[in-house]
Amino acid sequence: MKVYGETIFDVCYLLVAIVIGIYILIKSKNKLGKLMGIATLILGCGDAFHLVPRILDYFLKYDFTLMLGIGKLITSITMTIFYIFMYYIYKNNYKDSNNKKIEYCIWILSIFRIILCLVPQNNWTTNDGSVIIGIIRNIPFIFIGLLIIVLYYKKRREDKTFKNIWIYVLLSFLFYIPVVIGASAIPILGMFMLPKTVCYILIILCFNNKAKQLN
Repeated sequence: MKVYGETIFDVCYLLVAIVIGIYILIKSKNKLGKLMGIATLILGCGDAFHLVPRILDYFLKYDFTLMLGIGKLITSITMTIFYIFMYYIYKNNYKDSNNKKIEYCIWILSIFRIILCLVPQNNWTTNDGSVIIGIIRNIPFIFIGLLIIVLYYKKRREDKTFKNIWIYVLLSFLFYIPVVIGASAIPILGMFMLPKTVCYILIILCFNNKAKQLN
């Protein structure tokens, strides 16, 4: 029963992300709308590389270890890119061009994070990665998240549509961190990925509502 519930949830999430992403991208005629559409598609399509093999692994007698590992790598990179887009969505929405130092920090942290994801010690394709390496590669990712949280928090009163985004990003990281630290020892912690995904769905819905306002 758990397998079917998780599968339905994952499929619904991917459909919501990809369909809304395409909708925003097609309907939007301005830069902010295009950024939100691309960000949503990056999120949905990136997660599909990990979730689709995971779903298939439940129902097919086949070794999906390689596909799951590559999928996790791709998802780690696309999630990083998603947060770069989150910064530029912020910058375009609030017309804030005075944060060059933060912009540079986000790029440096993102590049560092992607490099850490690509080092062989991650052992993505063998499903035998070190917990320490997993924590290290997520340190710059957490700092990126903190920067995004602070930026959106400071502007929360200036846009009702985006006022809760900082909360959704904060919660997504609070759900994600226990998975990174303890899921290998305590598998049940992996269930925190479900509420984390709900937070991303809420961000996507914020993008969708904003796109409707712009059109």
